[in-house]
Amino acid sequence: MNNIQWFPGHMKKTRELISENLKLVDLVIEVLDARIPISSQNPLLKELLGDKPKLIALNKSDLAAPLELWLKFFSDKNISAVAINSVNGAGIKNLIAAAKKIAAPKTNKLEKFGAKPRAARAMIVGVPNVGKSSLINKLAGVNRAKAENRPAVTRSKQWIKIDNGLDLLDTPGILYPKFEDKDVALKLAWTYAINDEVLDIEQTVCLLLETLAAKFPAGLMERFKLENLPAEGYEILNQIGKKRGALKKGGEVDSEKTARLILSDFRAGKICKVILDDLPID
Repeated sequence: MNNIQWFPGHMKKTRELISENLKLVDLVIEVLDARIPISSQNPLLKELLGDKPKLIALNKSDLAAPLELWLKFFSDKNISAVAINSVNGAGIKNLIAAAKKIAAPKTNKLEKFGAKPRAARAMIVGVPNVGKSSLINKLAGVNRAKAENRPAVTRSKQWIKIDNGLDLLDTPGILYPKFEDKDVALKLAWTYAINDEVLDIEQTVCLLLETLAAKFPAGLMERFKLENLPAEGYEILNQIGKKRGALKKGGEVDSEKTARLILSDFRAGKICKVILDDLPID
């Protein structure tokens, strides 16, 4: 897993795009995966954004365990954060209100100096497949941004006008140029920020199973009707393969088919609600 490196050429262009367009917006909305509130942050963005006001959108909150402590964590760092679900719209009104509030000092100042009143302007950023396009579509009420369940579909900037006094600048998802932390790379792979095509699926899923067995054993056992949880991820995978009938001729477990089945269930939230990152302790 130390060899996961995925930084397509268009992501370099995205970095340049963000830098070039920061001056056009009043704030940045960083969309994070609520299951990995730290690992889905991009350290490149901290460097790029500087002191630009920021709002955190903890998306896919329906797949995550309770987020109250994480919302407090960001609040304690003077960063506004809202839990949302870009599919059913939960939290969207709170997100709009928070964005307007953050942009108000800038828009009010412009009006004070004689500028024509205008909507708050926000840039949407985040790693691939975190739900940026789905969020924009929910905000706009129409399928304006191309949303697809695979990493790095949005490839150019798009201005999208929202009826609620908010204009959004969408940008393609941007990943790290290099993963220094194997655990971060794994969590991004499990949540599909990294394309499956560059992964060893069986190894990736075995490590996921070991993590779930350590942190969420009850949910894992209940979902797959397991009587026990072996220490090794491959043994858990084999048990699940037998339970689900994912077998080759001769009765041998089809490891790849089983791994993809498990990964699909995890990403859909069918195993249990999770937060894989540990809350930082200052």
